[in-house]
Amino acid sequence: MHSGEVIVYVAVPLSGERAEAGQSALGGARFGAEEINRKGGLLGRRVVVRAMDDRSDSDAALAVVREVGRAIERGERIAGVIGHLEGDAAMSVLPHYEEMDLVLITPGAGVRALTHFGYSSIFRVNANSSVQAAHSAQFLVEQLKAGRVAVVGASSEYGRELADLMADSLSKLGETPAVVLEVAEGQRNFSELAILVREAETDAVYYAGSASEASLLNSSLKAANLNQPVLASDGAFLASVTERAIGSPDGLYISALAPSPERVAEIDWIASYRAVVRRDPGPFSVNGYVAMQVLAAGVRAANSFEGRAVGQAIREFGAETQFGPMRFSANGDWMEARIWIYRVEEGELRQVD
Repeated sequence: MHSGEVIVYVAVPLSGERAEAGQSALGGARFGAEEINRKGGLLGRRVVVRAMDDRSDSDAALAVVREVGRAIERGERIAGVIGHLEGDAAMSVLPHYEEMDLVLITPGAGVRALTHFGYSSIFRVNANSSVQAAHSAQFLVEQLKAGRVAVVGASSEYGRELADLMADSLSKLGETPAVVLEVAEGQRNFSELAILVREAETDAVYYAGSASEASLLNSSLKAANLNQPVLASDGAFLASVTERAIGSPDGLYISALAPSPERVAEIDWIASYRAVVRRDPGPFSVNGYVAMQVLAAGVRAANSFEGRAVGQAIREFGAETQFGPMRFSANGDWMEARIWIYRVEEGELRQVD
């Protein structure tokens, strides 16, 4: 018998360019909640998922916080928040969740600073930027045998951070970047960059920026007969497939913070997901599901919905998840985090590593 309900807010982009990512993360969280409820709920309470659209926007994320605050004032019991997918949105609201004593588990925000402010409420079930850069450098050097890499970053905080981390990661592997370049955020013409890449005699290009820019950069290099591999950061994940009208992404490698569901889930899991969510699992479905598993494990270990107790339990005991045993550092990072490499083939993203 259930003694009531407990709410889990899922705050992700449900509209806009990142809607596919958000909808899939929401689906994973809903599937996780359905499994919990089928087994008796969470501390005897039925888990209710309440979806909120943060539109990948800091102002919209703050509106979510205000709604959560009103729910607390109404006396509603809240287990925690799963979200936000974008680093800027997550950082803008993190102090508020900390003040409200709610655990925040992000299924996809990679910006390194998020877990370095000293807050006790934040956890992430994906790699941070440092891990992404290190694993991407390893893929370039060890898998693609690239000794001379051009490191290109967009002129944004995200692009500059990842470009700097990539340059450092390559150096640690004994491969000094052949050239480090910066392009304007939203740039559409990469012909001059192609000339600089040719002059640097590179084996591969790494790009830290958005999907459309990565697609156009890839096209410009092909047009200049520079048929070398291009690896783009997680900012190019998802939307790159739809950018064919303004550039060819075929052959483009992309580092992602989420795996293909078919690679980490059994057939029965996928069938059950479809039955509950009424759609196929998407790119962040597994991450959303794992975030719910971590939150539930913390609540059970703490025998409480109180945020500080749940956070302490997650740090102390971790969780058994779809990714296997998951343990967290004191600052909330997944201690064995990794990335997954995809390649665009005939307009579709296919996981290769």
